[in-house]
Amino acid sequence: MKIAPLLLALGAAGLALSAQAADPTPFTVQQLIKLNKMHSATVSHDGTKLVYGLKTVNDKGEGSSDLYLLDLTDTKAKPLQLTSAAGTEHDVSFATDDKSIYFLAGRSGSSQLFQLPLTGGEAVQVSDLPLDIDGYKLSNDGKQVVLSMRVFPECKDLACSKDKFTAESERKSTGREYKQLMVRHWDTWEDHARSHLFVGAVSGEKLTKVVDVTQGLDTETPPKPFSGMEEVTFTPDGKFVVYSAKAPSKDQAWTTNYDLWQVPVTGGAATNLTKDNLAWDAQPTFSSDGRYMAYLAMKKPGFEADRYGIMLRDTTTGQTKEVAPLWDRSPSSLMFAPDNRTLYVTAQDIGQVSIFQVNTQFGDVRSIYSDGTNSLIAVTNDELIFDSKTLVEPGDLYSITTDGQGLKRLTEVNKDKLAEIKFGKFEQFSFKGWNNEDVYGYWIKPANFQEGKKYPIAYLVHGGPQGSFGNAFSGRWNAQLWAGAGYGVVMVDFHGSTGYGQAFTDSISQDWGGKPLEDLQKGLAAVSQQQKWLDPQNACALGGSYGGYMMNWIQGNWNDGFKCLVDHAGLFDMRSMYHVTEELWFPEYEFGGTYSDNKALYEKFNPVNYVENWKTPMLVIHGEKDFRVPYDQGLAAFSFMQRKGIPSELLIFPDENHWILKPENLEQWYANVLGWMDRWTKQ
Repeated sequence: MKIAPLLLALGAAGLALSAQAADPTPFTVQQLIKLNKMHSATVSHDGTKLVYGLKTVNDKGEGSSDLYLLDLTDTKAKPLQLTSAAGTEHDVSFATDDKSIYFLAGRSGSSQLFQLPLTGGEAVQVSDLPLDIDGYKLSNDGKQVVLSMRVFPECKDLACSKDKFTAESERKSTGREYKQLMVRHWDTWEDHARSHLFVGAVSGEKLTKVVDVTQGLDTETPPKPFSGMEEVTFTPDGKFVVYSAKAPSKDQAWTTNYDLWQVPVTGGAATNLTKDNLAWDAQPTFSSDGRYMAYLAMKKPGFEADRYGIMLRDTTTGQTKEVAPLWDRSPSSLMFAPDNRTLYVTAQDIGQVSIFQVNTQFGDVRSIYSDGTNSLIAVTNDELIFDSKTLVEPGDLYSITTDGQGLKRLTEVNKDKLAEIKFGKFEQFSFKGWNNEDVYGYWIKPANFQEGKKYPIAYLVHGGPQGSFGNAFSGRWNAQLWAGAGYGVVMVDFHGSTGYGQAFTDSISQDWGGKPLEDLQKGLAAVSQQQKWLDPQNACALGGSYGGYMMNWIQGNWNDGFKCLVDHAGLFDMRSMYHVTEELWFPEYEFGGTYSDNKALYEKFNPVNYVENWKTPMLVIHGEKDFRVPYDQGLAAFSFMQRKGIPSELLIFPDENHWILKPENLEQWYANVLGWMDRWTKQ
């Protein structure tokens, strides 16, 4: 008789435990690395079909990637899985008739081009080349393809390059020989090979012989390390390829003069289309009727963070003009609308990356969507398809009408996983910074925020320095992870940040330790007054790259502001830094010339000159493959603190570059960073 009530009680307890287990929990790095990741999204020419790649990760951390098809004409349609082969299919594009797709995959042991019919059947390997294909783009009629492959410029065919790569891998000696800069870039020593462009015909399901249209050139096309096939395009008539590249020269390491070049698809001499501009030209994009070529162009030679202007060239008359020259934003991408007279662009804008509509005739600019960090996927007759991320959204695809109405979510690739995560609430704030000018930032409440409590501060300082910690979701520096660990997060877009007008961005150059430090000091004071739950007396600051420089600068110039610091890949000695970094154009612009030309400014803002003031406990982190800020900068800071008895720790990653990319290393990174911060703020 007593069993039934007992069972009922156990059942109720079990239900309570089940409900409790289902409650979302504060965000952790283990959850971050297991989030599904979308990539390679593309839309059919008729705007009715969407294909995207999705890397899914199970509870054990094992991942797989496949392609999915979504019918955009059916609001109730579910994604249809297209592939199940091992490996990753990427760089997806639709055939001209929209009945099949192309993609790159390593199914045959190297990266080759495949075609998959959407009506059923298996993917067919289109290319069988001796080298990996790194990227490709189809011509408008689908009869030609331009490929990016890494070859040796002196070779006349692919077999020669293949043999040289093989010989190099089998060489017994290990010395590398150079006669000019750049000898290394980002995380790779130069091997004397270059990314070249090849054009071939697509006949049936096979690729015919390819022609190196950049034959013999000592150039990287597309530019490395971060550019892709957005820097390469066919002319609409299929007769030429237009691409961005530097001219072969010995000044590669100290110039930003990328030009647009046009070369026949049959090969031969290339024509420089932008020789009059000695700054950066990028992303050639043609209207479908071939009348106009739009592209992005900077104006200041040597300055990688200059404002990109939208240029429009009439291919009939040859006249070129800047579209919307008074619009004080710097677009990062651009697409023509079907009317061939309207452009849709993305640009950073006050803590967001927004989508804008630009009239090429009159220069009118209109905001279409401005919440979060957005990237355009496609422009159809009446809709835009785009990827959107926020501080609480890892990334999904959406559509919106071209007049900015009717926002629709198309995918929910992390729906179940996000249901298990509790994020901190966030809000943008502003204050009066240097020169009493408006400065913006974000705060995030701890995930388990309780009214009336005071919380320690994680003060995140972005890199660049021309960058931004905006409304975005990162796979590395993810602000919500500090909120998940019980910190109030503060991020300030100090003078020099992007998205607030070019004058604001320019203001940091030759003033690295001036305006930004004042903004950071005023920002922390202001947000602490605005949000009383923040405890400014119990704060840690942390940053990477320029943010790491700022940690070293704070040590010497604001040494009573924080309980602890975290310096990731920070610059410690500007003198040695100038002579070992790979892109010399960067320090030369930021500090007004070479080190020997302008020693005074380099030394004025050199953290090593203020080490007598250092006293704040600091964790130093660096990657041994970091060639942008070589790891001796981190070692030097750590060595000094150890010798002077300042509490300090060092975390070195032999297999990482300027960023931490491997999931296991990311877990170790956060364990060390949060452990270090907890030690000094939660005593």
